This record gives sequence, structure tokens and C-alpha cells, in this order.
Amino acid sequence: MRRVLLILAGLCAFGSVVHGQADVPIFSGALAFQGSSTGGANSFTPIIVPVFVAPLGDHFVIESRGEVGGFIARDDGTTGPYNGHFFAAFDYLQLDYIANSHLTITVGRFLTPFNIYNERFPLWVANLADTPIIYTIGTRTSGSSNGGMVRGVAVDRAKWKLNYTAYASAATTTENLQAGRTAGGRAGVFVPEAGLEVGASYQRFLQNGGSNIAGMYFAWQPPEIPLDVRAEYAHSPGGQGYWLEGAYRLAPNRDMNAWLSRLQVVGRVQQYFRGNPTPVDSLPSVDVNQFDVGLNYWFPHNVRLNGSYGRQFSSTGNFNVWNFELVYRFLFPAWPGGR
Repeated sequence: MRRVLLILAGLCAFGSVVHGQADVPIFSGALAFQGSSTGGANSFTPIIVPVFVAPLGDHFVIESRGEVGGFIARDDGTTGPYNGHFFAAFDYLQLDYIANSHLTITVGRFLTPFNIYNERFPLWVANLADTPIIYTIGTRTSGSSNGGMVRGVAVDRAKWKLNYTAYASAATTTENLQAGRTAGGRAGVFVPEAGLEVGASYQRFLQNGGSNIAGMYFAWQPPEIPLDVRAEYAHSPGGQGYWLEGAYRLAPNRDMNAWLSRLQVVGRVQQYFRGNPTPVDSLPSVDVNQFDVGLNYWFPHNVRLNGSYGRQFSSTGNFNVWNFELVYRFLFPAWPGGR
């Protein structure tokens, strides 16, 4: 693993020097400050998520993302002094070979492509600060995989497209590079005119006795309406559940109302049904129902403010969930003088 990381780091430097004038490497990502109150227990999380992308000619791309932050909370949940803990994570460092629109080959560390939340909704895209309850189904142990992946568009028609992803990962216990021994794939059908995509995922977890994990997803962004609907279902031996989320911009464009065009209303419902959860799954030990409502407001210069209220119901007790989040999205060339 160390040799792979050194090789990829060398390719990053080589790409920045050799191809900097034609294909500009970029730094992107987000700075955020999150606050949460869950059942009266308050916590605060400052975090930075840097992303680096460097093209190497016409067919190769280096991509990398990490997370660095802190978690500040009371020692005893709702009482005691506040103390902070530092955390860091390495989400991916991958080399992509883009053969054509039908095939991209990836090696290194990459986000596990189970359903769509893990890959498509990073900090600055997700409508709510909390991840869904079933998020860890299909993404354990760290949300990332170490190995190889192929993906692309298998069938490309004017009215519909079939996309696919297949991957395999080795078990890794190195700090900040953890991954499970897994193999799996995902396939989805996208209908451009309707802004609709549906698909399914399958994963075979090849350690701790082995287990089968399956899921389905749905995404809809109708072209005529500023509406964004997302949903996932996932099933594993540890439990199963679903979440359904809708987000609506109060004005489709700035010509109608500049202030309302920056405001988005969000709602999410989710249910989880326990199976035989283990600490490795990071899943609840009881059935859980939860709903959340929230608002997103976009300020100029890529700054977003999010606030939400939720209520969770389970046999262990019912409680309120309050969240707020201030996110700044940044993007600039890593090569001096680039655009």
C-alpha cells in the first residue's frame, strides 16, 4: 500500500509539472462548521475536505480527497466540560484510465460505489448534514475500497443510457486507509429527458464469515421543476431500511425572485428494521423511524447555510435532532497562472 501511494504521489507531481500548461490540475473541496444537538447532547465539528485532481494527458487522471477536522462535545453527553478530538481520514487516491465513454479503469483507493449516496453526495452537495441511517450498509468499513474498479456506459441511446460499475477490494487495516475485502457492482438506467435514474447494487462482503448485501436507488430531477428527489433501499444481515428525500427551490431562477431563488426546502423520511447488527455494521440495535425537515440558503461566493430539525422514534426512546451547517466550497487551479 505504501508503494502504491508513493507511486501515485509521484504521478501527481509529474502531472503538475509536465501537463500543467495544457491540462491544469485543480484544488477543490469545502470548509465547514457543523453543530448538532441529538437528544440534548450538543456537539460541534469544524472540518476541511480538500480535493485534488490532475489530468495526465488525454486519458489519465489522478484524483484524491481527504478529511481533517475535530469533534467537540461534553464528556458525559449532556454534562461535563467540552473536550475536542482530532480526526483525519483519507477518502480516496486513485488513478483513472479513461479509455472512452464505455470504459474507465481505476486503481488505488476509491469510494465504494454502493448505491449513490457515498459517491455522489459529499459535504457540499448533500441537502442535510446527517447521513442516512442505512449509510453504512454496503460502505463498511470506511466507505472506501482499496483495489480496482471499472465503470462506464454499457448502452448509450438517445432516450436512455445504461451505466455500470464493478469493483474488488482487499482487506486493509492500516490507519486512515481501512477497507473491507469485498467485491460488487452497480447498474443503473438514466432517462435524460425525464431527469430520471433508477438502479441496483450488489456486494459480497468476503470476511467475517461472508455476507450478501443488496440495494436499490432512485433519483429524479424533472427539467421543468426545481425539484430534486432521491431515495435508497439497502439490505444486509445486520438490518435493512430506506430513506426518501425531496428538495425544492422556491424560485426556479433569479429573474423571478433573487432572494427566493437561493432558498431550498428539504424533507427526508427514513425507516430502519434491525436484523442481526454487530458493532462492525455501525447500525442501530433496534428499529428506528425518523423524519427531518430543513432549509438551505446559498449566499454569494459559494457559501451555503443549512439548518434542520428531526425527530427519531425507537423502542430505546424518542428524541429531537437539531443540525446546522455553514459550508464554503472552494475551487482554484493548482498551477500558477492557470484558469
